[in-house]
Amino acid sequence: MSAIARNNLSSLFLSPNSFICKLNVNLFLSVHSFSTWRVKKLIPSHCPEIYNVLVHKHGFSPGSASLAASHLPKFRSPKRADSVLSFLKENSFTSAQLEKLVVYNPRILGFTIEGIKLKLKVFQDVGLSSEEIAKMVSSNQPILHSSTSNKIIPSLSLLKGLLGSNHEVARLLRKSSWFLIADLEKLLTPNVETLKSCGIPMVRILQFLYVQPRCFLIKPDIMRKSVDRAIEMGVSLTSVNFINAVSVFAYTSEGIWEVNLQAFRDLGFSDNDISTMFRKAPSVFYLSSKKIKNVIEFMLATGKYNISNIIAFPLSLRYSFEKRIVPRLQILGVLESRDLIKKWPALGTILKYSDGKFVERFVRPYYNEIGKEYIPKIYIEMKL
Repeated sequence: MSAIARNNLSSLFLSPNSFICKLNVNLFLSVHSFSTWRVKKLIPSHCPEIYNVLVHKHGFSPGSASLAASHLPKFRSPKRADSVLSFLKENSFTSAQLEKLVVYNPRILGFTIEGIKLKLKVFQDVGLSSEEIAKMVSSNQPILHSSTSNKIIPSLSLLKGLLGSNHEVARLLRKSSWFLIADLEKLLTPNVETLKSCGIPMVRILQFLYVQPRCFLIKPDIMRKSVDRAIEMGVSLTSVNFINAVSVFAYTSEGIWEVNLQAFRDLGFSDNDISTMFRKAPSVFYLSSKKIKNVIEFMLATGKYNISNIIAFPLSLRYSFEKRIVPRLQILGVLESRDLIKKWPALGTILKYSDGKFVERFVRPYYNEIGKEYIPKIYIEMKL
């Protein structure tokens, strides 16, 4: 390199006004600012007493405790914070669950014990255990911040009127606690009426509610459109698959729906084939077009299963490609190549087996003949 070139290069990096120098300075300042932000974030700028209670007495992580303490600049009662957390622990809340609640909204540390006790009692009266209440509240944190008299009790009353008993209300809440914070008058009630208007018996609608609870909390106009599309696809109104079909249309955009339909068509399925599969297993249409393509192409490549077999058991597409479909079909291929089986089982049969039953039926008896190197790792780990 010439002296002139070296000087130019040196100037590029070392000149105070050079682009590279300015870039390095800016980068240093950015890194310094980020590091300073990280340090400050772990130092409670407010309420160090609360920070100490959370970390040293209740086992919170320093980051979570600092975040909570910094959001309580006007709160100066570590004693109340301690009593709230201690009371919840006495009612089956774990430290991890408490940390989730406090990080979501530190105001819980200022709640009165009487207020919390009243809310827990309302849930206990429905029939939920302390452990179930702790799990429900920590996984759906807004519940603890909802008004007991204006929100929780009216919601539970409406659900009891619909379901008939506290036992059934508790059963539903174990499935989905969203019914405690949703506007049931604007969502649940009109959605139930939509299904009734189709001629579906109330006893069936209640069964649907337990199968797809979240579907009953979608906007009524979306419910109406989804119900109409499920009917157009020919799904039986009294089949459990009807509410599954409604759910697919409610949560799948028109674009994704069309992409999935085209994926099936490209693989050789007719529109009639697609409709038949949808009526049998609507949940298959939640899958991505990529998985649909990968699974079907792999099954067809074996030469043992065809489109008709997949139509007969469309749920085969729902199983894990890597953990169930590939290793099981690979084992069958090895068994056939060594003349250990004459015929492959039906697609539904081979995929519905539990891992233990599949190993007992198709792997363990032929372990020596197959050879360890041909047995997928997932079955080796089962200590054959």
